[in-house]
Amino acid sequence: MFNDVTFAYPYLLYFLLLIPLMLVWYFRNYKKSFSSMTFSSLNIFNKIKPTLRERLVHLPALLRAAALALFIVALARPQTFSAGENVYTEGIDIAMLLDISGSMLAEDLKPNRLEAAKEEIDRFIKGRTSDKIGLVIFAGESFTQCPLTIDYSVLRNLLKEIHSGMLEDGTAIGNAIANGVNRLKESKAKSKVIILLTDGVNNRGEIDPITAAQIAEKFGIRIYTIGVGTKGKAPYPFQTPFGKQYQMVPVDIDEGTLQQIADITGGKYFRATSNEKLKEIYDEIDKMEKTRVEITSYRNAKELFYNYAELGLIFLLLEIGLARIYLRKLP
Repeated sequence: MFNDVTFAYPYLLYFLLLIPLMLVWYFRNYKKSFSSMTFSSLNIFNKIKPTLRERLVHLPALLRAAALALFIVALARPQTFSAGENVYTEGIDIAMLLDISGSMLAEDLKPNRLEAAKEEIDRFIKGRTSDKIGLVIFAGESFTQCPLTIDYSVLRNLLKEIHSGMLEDGTAIGNAIANGVNRLKESKAKSKVIILLTDGVNNRGEIDPITAAQIAEKFGIRIYTIGVGTKGKAPYPFQTPFGKQYQMVPVDIDEGTLQQIADITGGKYFRATSNEKLKEIYDEIDKMEKTRVEITSYRNAKELFYNYAELGLIFLLLEIGLARIYLRKLP
Protein backbone atom coordinates (compact mmCIF):
# COMPACT_ATOMS: atom_id res chain seq x y z
CA MET A 1 0.00 0.00 0.00
CA PHE A 2 2.88 2.33 0.80
CA ASN A 3 5.28 1.23 -1.97
CA ASP A 4 7.16 4.26 -3.34
CA VAL A 5 5.30 6.50 -0.85
CA THR A 6 7.07 8.94 1.45
CA PHE A 7 5.60 11.11 4.21
CA ALA A 8 6.19 14.79 4.82
CA TYR A 9 5.43 14.34 8.55
CA PRO A 10 6.20 10.67 9.27
CA TYR A 11 6.21 11.18 13.08
CA LEU A 12 2.41 11.58 12.99
CA LEU A 13 2.14 7.90 12.04
CA TYR A 14 2.96 6.99 15.65
CA PHE A 15 -0.61 8.00 16.50
CA LEU A 16 -1.73 4.86 14.65
CA LEU A 17 -0.65 2.95 17.75
CA LEU A 18 -3.66 4.44 19.53
CA ILE A 19 -6.12 2.62 17.24
CA PRO A 20 -5.66 -0.87 18.77
CA LEU A 21 -5.91 0.66 22.28
CA MET A 22 -9.19 2.34 21.34
CA LEU A 23 -10.63 -0.94 20.05
CA VAL A 24 -9.61 -2.79 23.24
CA TRP A 25 -11.28 -0.05 25.30
CA TYR A 26 -14.42 -0.23 23.16
CA PHE A 27 -14.88 -3.99 23.46
CA ARG A 28 -14.28 -3.94 27.21
CA ASN A 29 -16.88 -1.22 27.71
CA TYR A 30 -19.28 -2.95 25.35
CA LYS A 31 -19.32 -6.07 27.53
CA LYS A 32 -19.79 -3.99 30.68
CA SER A 33 -22.85 -2.27 29.20
CA PHE A 34 -24.95 -5.43 29.52
CA SER A 35 -26.61 -6.55 32.77
CA SER A 36 -25.82 -10.12 33.78
CA MET A 37 -28.32 -12.93 34.34
CA THR A 38 -27.79 -16.49 35.51
CA PHE A 39 -29.20 -19.46 33.58
CA SER A 40 -28.97 -23.13 34.52
CA SER A 41 -28.45 -24.01 30.85
CA LEU A 42 -27.78 -22.13 27.60
CA ASN A 43 -29.20 -24.78 25.34
CA ILE A 44 -32.35 -22.77 24.98
CA PHE A 45 -30.43 -20.15 22.97
CA ASN A 46 -28.84 -22.57 20.48
CA LYS A 47 -31.74 -22.34 18.07
CA ILE A 48 -31.80 -18.54 18.13
CA LYS A 49 -29.73 -17.14 15.24
CA PRO A 50 -28.38 -13.57 15.45
CA THR A 51 -30.08 -11.02 13.23
CA LEU A 52 -28.24 -8.89 10.68
CA ARG A 53 -28.40 -5.93 13.06
CA GLU A 54 -26.77 -8.04 15.75
CA ARG A 55 -24.02 -9.20 13.34
CA LEU A 56 -23.24 -5.58 12.39
CA VAL A 57 -23.29 -4.21 15.91
CA HIS A 58 -19.49 -3.74 16.03
CA LEU A 59 -19.15 -2.41 12.47
CA PRO A 60 -19.60 1.31 13.41
CA ALA A 61 -16.73 1.08 15.90
CA LEU A 62 -14.49 -0.60 13.30
CA LEU A 63 -15.43 1.99 10.69
CA ARG A 64 -14.69 4.80 13.16
CA ALA A 65 -11.28 3.27 13.90
CA ALA A 66 -10.52 2.87 10.18
CA ALA A 67 -11.59 6.47 9.50
CA LEU A 68 -9.37 7.76 12.28
CA ALA A 69 -6.42 5.73 10.94
CA LEU A 70 -6.94 7.16 7.45
CA PHE A 71 -7.12 10.72 8.82
CA ILE A 72 -3.82 10.16 10.66
CA VAL A 73 -2.19 8.89 7.46
CA ALA A 74 -3.60 11.88 5.55
CA LEU A 75 -2.18 14.32 8.13
CA ALA A 76 1.26 12.71 7.68
CA ARG A 77 1.05 13.90 4.02
CA PRO A 78 1.80 10.82 1.91
CA GLN A 79 3.53 11.66 -1.38
CA THR A 80 4.94 9.94 -4.42
CA PHE A 81 7.71 11.41 -6.52
CA SER A 82 8.58 11.26 -10.20
CA ALA A 83 12.22 12.06 -10.84
CA GLY A 84 14.10 13.10 -13.93
CA GLU A 85 16.80 15.30 -15.38
CA ASN A 86 16.74 18.39 -17.51
CA VAL A 87 20.04 17.66 -19.19
CA TYR A 88 19.91 20.73 -21.38
CA THR A 89 18.22 24.06 -20.86
CA GLU A 90 19.24 25.68 -24.14
CA GLY A 91 21.35 22.83 -25.54
CA ILE A 92 24.61 22.95 -27.44
CA ASP A 93 25.01 24.15 -31.00
CA ILE A 94 27.60 22.16 -32.92
CA ALA A 95 29.06 22.70 -36.38
CA MET A 96 30.75 19.59 -37.81
CA LEU A 97 33.48 20.54 -40.32
CA LEU A 98 34.50 17.62 -42.55
CA ASP A 99 37.42 17.58 -44.97
CA ILE A 100 36.40 15.82 -48.22
CA SER A 101 39.57 16.49 -50.22
CA GLY A 102 41.04 13.75 -52.38
CA SER A 103 43.57 12.70 -49.73
CA MET A 104 40.67 11.61 -47.50
CA LEU A 105 40.39 8.53 -49.71
CA ALA A 106 43.61 7.13 -48.23
CA GLU A 107 42.98 3.74 -46.70
CA ASP A 108 45.02 3.85 -43.51
CA LEU A 109 41.57 3.96 -41.85
CA LYS A 110 38.99 1.48 -43.14
CA PRO A 111 37.42 1.57 -45.62
CA ASN A 112 39.04 4.99 -46.03
CA ARG A 113 39.46 8.19 -43.99
CA LEU A 114 36.32 9.86 -45.33
CA GLU A 115 33.99 6.90 -44.76
CA ALA A 116 35.46 6.26 -41.32
CA ALA A 117 34.89 9.92 -40.40
CA LYS A 118 31.32 9.83 -41.72
CA GLU A 119 30.59 6.72 -39.67
CA GLU A 120 31.82 8.34 -36.45
CA ILE A 121 30.03 11.62 -37.14
CA ASP A 122 26.83 9.66 -37.72
CA ARG A 123 27.30 7.81 -34.41
CA PHE A 124 27.99 11.13 -32.66
CA ILE A 125 24.76 12.61 -34.04
CA LYS A 126 22.75 9.60 -32.86
CA GLY A 127 24.10 10.16 -29.34
CA ARG A 128 22.72 13.70 -29.04
CA THR A 129 19.14 14.50 -28.06
CA SER A 130 18.41 18.23 -28.03
CA ASP A 131 21.42 19.89 -29.67
CA LYS A 132 21.30 21.73 -32.95
CA ILE A 133 23.93 20.32 -35.29
CA GLY A 134 25.09 21.62 -38.64
CA LEU A 135 27.40 20.11 -41.25
CA VAL A 136 30.04 21.96 -43.28
CA ILE A 137 32.18 20.23 -45.88
CA PHE A 138 35.37 21.62 -47.35
CA ALA A 139 38.16 20.90 -49.77
CA GLY A 140 39.50 23.72 -51.97
CA GLU A 141 36.41 25.68 -50.90
CA SER A 142 33.81 25.42 -48.16
CA PHE A 143 30.10 24.55 -48.41
CA THR A 144 27.28 24.19 -45.87
CA GLN A 145 25.86 20.73 -46.42
CA CYS A 146 23.26 21.19 -43.67
CA PRO A 147 22.49 24.27 -41.52
CA LEU A 148 21.96 23.91 -37.78
CA THR A 149 19.03 21.59 -37.15
CA ILE A 150 17.51 19.22 -34.64
CA ASP A 151 16.05 17.11 -37.44
CA TYR A 152 18.70 14.44 -37.13
CA SER A 153 17.16 12.18 -39.79
CA VAL A 154 17.61 14.88 -42.43
CA LEU A 155 21.12 15.62 -41.17
CA ARG A 156 22.15 11.95 -41.29
CA ASN A 157 20.75 11.54 -44.80
CA LEU A 158 22.74 14.56 -46.00
CA LEU A 159 25.82 13.12 -44.32
CA LYS A 160 25.41 9.86 -46.26
CA GLU A 161 25.37 11.79 -49.57
CA ILE A 162 28.83 13.29 -48.98
CA HIS A 163 31.61 11.98 -51.22
CA SER A 164 35.01 13.10 -52.35
CA GLY A 165 34.91 15.19 -55.54
CA MET A 166 31.88 17.27 -54.57
CA LEU A 167 34.16 20.32 -54.30
CA GLU A 168 37.30 21.49 -56.04
CA ASP A 169 40.28 19.73 -54.48
CA GLY A 170 42.51 21.37 -51.91
CA THR A 171 42.33 22.08 -48.17
CA ALA A 172 40.76 25.39 -47.15
CA ILE A 173 40.77 25.04 -43.36
CA GLY A 174 40.45 28.78 -42.71
CA ASN A 175 37.40 29.09 -44.97
CA ALA A 176 35.80 26.06 -43.31
CA ILE A 177 36.23 27.59 -39.84
CA ALA A 178 34.82 30.91 -41.07
CA ASN A 179 31.81 29.08 -42.50
CA GLY A 180 31.29 27.29 -39.18
CA VAL A 181 31.57 30.58 -37.27
CA ASN A 182 28.99 32.10 -39.60
CA ARG A 183 26.60 29.27 -38.70
CA LEU A 184 27.12 29.72 -34.95
CA LYS A 185 27.70 33.41 -34.34
CA GLU A 186 24.00 34.25 -33.84
CA SER A 187 23.39 31.24 -31.62
CA LYS A 188 21.93 31.78 -28.14
CA ALA A 189 23.05 28.35 -26.92
CA LYS A 190 25.07 28.04 -23.73
CA SER A 191 27.82 26.21 -25.59
CA LYS A 192 28.91 26.74 -29.20
CA VAL A 193 31.27 24.18 -30.67
CA ILE A 194 33.08 23.43 -33.92
CA ILE A 195 34.50 19.96 -34.52
CA LEU A 196 36.99 20.17 -37.37
CA LEU A 197 38.35 17.02 -39.02
CA THR A 198 41.09 17.19 -41.64
CA ASP A 199 44.03 15.18 -42.92
CA GLY A 200 46.06 17.95 -44.51
CA VAL A 201 47.63 21.38 -44.51
CA ASN A 202 45.79 24.62 -45.30
CA ASN A 203 46.68 25.39 -48.92
CA ARG A 204 43.58 27.11 -50.31
CA GLY A 205 41.08 29.81 -49.38
CA GLU A 206 41.15 33.49 -48.58
CA ILE A 207 41.14 33.21 -44.77
CA ASP A 208 44.09 32.13 -42.66
CA PRO A 209 43.15 29.36 -40.15
CA ILE A 210 44.63 31.26 -37.18
CA THR A 211 42.71 34.40 -38.07
CA ALA A 212 39.54 32.34 -38.40
CA ALA A 213 40.21 30.80 -34.98
CA GLN A 214 40.63 34.23 -33.42
CA ILE A 215 37.28 35.28 -34.89
CA ALA A 216 35.70 32.12 -33.45
CA GLU A 217 37.13 32.95 -30.04
CA LYS A 218 35.53 36.41 -30.17
CA PHE A 219 32.13 34.77 -30.63
CA GLY A 220 32.70 32.33 -27.76
CA ILE A 221 33.03 29.36 -30.09
CA ARG A 222 35.22 26.46 -28.98
CA ILE A 223 37.00 24.40 -31.65
CA TYR A 224 38.02 20.77 -31.34
CA THR A 225 40.46 19.83 -34.09
CA ILE A 226 41.11 16.29 -35.32
CA GLY A 227 44.03 15.33 -37.52
CA VAL A 228 43.21 12.03 -39.20
CA GLY A 229 45.87 9.76 -40.67
CA THR A 230 48.49 7.28 -39.60
CA LYS A 231 52.10 8.20 -38.87
CA GLY A 232 54.46 8.08 -41.83
CA LYS A 233 52.87 6.89 -45.07
CA ALA A 234 49.42 5.64 -46.01
CA PRO A 235 48.08 3.55 -48.91
CA TYR A 236 46.30 5.71 -51.47
CA PRO A 237 44.24 4.20 -54.34
CA PHE A 238 44.86 5.22 -57.97
CA GLN A 239 42.81 4.26 -60.97
CA THR A 240 44.92 2.88 -63.80
CA PRO A 241 44.08 1.12 -67.09
CA PHE A 242 44.75 -2.09 -65.20
CA GLY A 243 42.32 -1.30 -62.37
CA LYS A 244 42.84 0.12 -58.90
CA GLN A 245 46.44 0.35 -57.76
CA TYR A 246 47.88 1.55 -54.46
CA GLN A 247 50.75 3.88 -53.77
CA MET A 248 52.18 4.78 -50.37
CA VAL A 249 51.95 8.54 -49.90
CA PRO A 250 53.28 10.68 -47.01
CA VAL A 251 50.79 11.71 -44.33
CA ASP A 252 51.15 15.46 -44.06
CA ILE A 253 49.05 17.02 -41.28
CA ASP A 254 49.73 20.52 -39.99
CA GLU A 255 49.46 19.51 -36.32
CA GLY A 256 51.02 22.77 -35.13
CA THR A 257 48.25 24.84 -36.71
CA LEU A 258 45.51 22.49 -35.52
CA GLN A 259 46.90 22.63 -31.99
CA GLN A 260 47.07 26.42 -32.12
CA ILE A 261 43.46 26.66 -33.35
CA ALA A 262 42.31 24.54 -30.42
CA ASP A 263 44.37 26.51 -27.91
CA ILE A 264 43.08 29.89 -29.09
CA THR A 265 39.45 28.85 -28.68
CA GLY A 266 39.71 26.74 -25.51
CA GLY A 267 39.26 23.47 -27.37
CA LYS A 268 41.55 20.49 -27.78
CA TYR A 269 43.57 18.86 -30.56
CA PHE A 270 43.35 15.12 -31.26
CA ARG A 271 45.24 12.80 -33.59
CA ALA A 272 43.32 9.85 -35.06
CA THR A 273 45.65 7.18 -36.42
CA SER A 274 43.06 4.37 -36.59
CA ASN A 275 39.33 3.73 -36.66
CA GLU A 276 39.36 2.85 -32.97
CA LYS A 277 41.26 6.02 -32.08
CA LEU A 278 38.81 8.13 -34.09
CA LYS A 279 35.91 6.51 -32.23
CA GLU A 280 37.57 7.29 -28.88
CA ILE A 281 38.08 10.92 -29.90
CA TYR A 282 34.42 11.50 -30.75
CA ASP A 283 33.41 9.73 -27.53
CA GLU A 284 35.71 12.02 -25.53
CA ILE A 285 34.37 15.16 -27.21
CA ASP A 286 30.82 13.92 -26.62
CA LYS A 287 31.47 13.46 -22.90
CA MET A 288 33.27 16.79 -22.51
CA GLU A 289 30.45 18.72 -24.13
CA LYS A 290 27.75 16.97 -22.13
CA THR A 291 29.49 17.83 -18.87
CA ARG A 292 29.90 21.50 -19.77
CA VAL A 293 26.16 22.15 -19.50
CA GLU A 294 24.70 22.15 -16.00
CA ILE A 295 22.40 19.21 -15.30
CA THR A 296 19.27 20.15 -13.37
CA SER A 297 17.57 17.34 -11.46
CA TYR A 298 13.96 17.57 -10.50
CA ARG A 299 11.45 15.66 -8.37
CA ASN A 300 7.76 16.17 -8.94
CA ALA A 301 5.70 15.44 -5.81
CA LYS A 302 2.19 14.02 -6.10
CA GLU A 303 0.17 14.58 -2.93
CA LEU A 304 -1.90 11.59 -1.79
CA PHE A 305 -3.43 13.45 1.19
CA TYR A 306 -6.81 13.84 -0.46
CA ASN A 307 -7.15 10.14 -1.30
CA TYR A 308 -6.76 9.07 2.33
CA ALA A 309 -8.85 11.96 3.68
CA GLU A 310 -11.72 11.22 1.28
CA LEU A 311 -11.69 7.51 2.12
CA GLY A 312 -11.63 8.35 5.83
CA LEU A 313 -14.61 10.67 5.36
CA ILE A 314 -16.54 7.91 3.56
CA PHE A 315 -15.89 5.49 6.42
CA LEU A 316 -16.95 8.13 8.95
CA LEU A 317 -20.22 8.82 7.10
CA LEU A 318 -20.92 5.08 6.91
CA GLU A 319 -20.28 4.78 10.64
CA ILE A 320 -22.67 7.65 11.40
CA GLY A 321 -25.31 6.24 9.05
CA LEU A 322 -25.18 2.78 10.56
CA ALA A 323 -25.07 3.98 14.18
CA ARG A 324 -27.72 6.67 13.88
CA ILE A 325 -30.13 5.01 11.45
CA TYR A 326 -29.85 1.27 10.91
CA LEU A 327 -28.39 0.23 14.27
CA ARG A 328 -29.83 2.91 16.51
CA LYS A 329 -31.48 1.68 19.66
CA LEU A 330 -35.21 2.10 19.78
CA PRO A 331 -36.60 3.98 22.82
